[in-house]
Amino acid sequence: MPKISDKKREDRRQQILEAALACFSEDGFHQTGMADIVKRSGLSHGAVYLYFQSKDELIEALADDRHRREAVLNSVVQGSGHPLEGLHALIRVYAQWLTDPAGEARRRVGIHGWAEALRNRRVRSSVVEGIDMPRALIVALVERGQRDGLIRRDVGADAIARVLIAIFQGLVLQKCWGEELDITACMAAVTAVIDGFRTTRPDVKRRART
Repeated sequence: MPKISDKKREDRRQQILEAALACFSEDGFHQTGMADIVKRSGLSHGAVYLYFQSKDELIEALADDRHRREAVLNSVVQGSGHPLEGLHALIRVYAQWLTDPAGEARRRVGIHGWAEALRNRRVRSSVVEGIDMPRALIVALVERGQRDGLIRRDVGADAIARVLIAIFQGLVLQKCWGEELDITACMAAVTAVIDGFRTTRPDVKRRART
């Protein structure tokens, strides 16, 4: 039997993941069975089970795939010299993701993952890991801005990070519910929130006297 190439193996794996993504997006995790995914993939049962032994493994693999994609997006932000510009860059990146029609299935599956995290510890760990990555990035940007006197110190960096992430999560929910969102207007509002963390001149003078 000829040995399958690494490229072919990865192509098949992605074929199965895309099938799972489509099924989970349409029917959720609990209404989707492995048989549905096998049928959607166009492969045999044996071929699918060679890569994934269960539905839970597919759910985790999709979460890991999403984390890798987000890591690439977040790496763009780390090149920003100014902490506040870094925050604005992060918002722009996620705004583009929100408006990408090709990302609709991933957004829907992400929401299913949030719900599944309430009952499945392994999924919860993956979901929290995915949130921790942008949270840590935002915290690092804010703390750098606070050290440089550019961002107010009376609001905690972790609190700022969690609030910004919560805003984004809420927009994802509204988008997937099919509401008519003016993303440009929403991002302008988020920009105003971020600018509200800027250090005012009186704050600078006050710290200089202390």
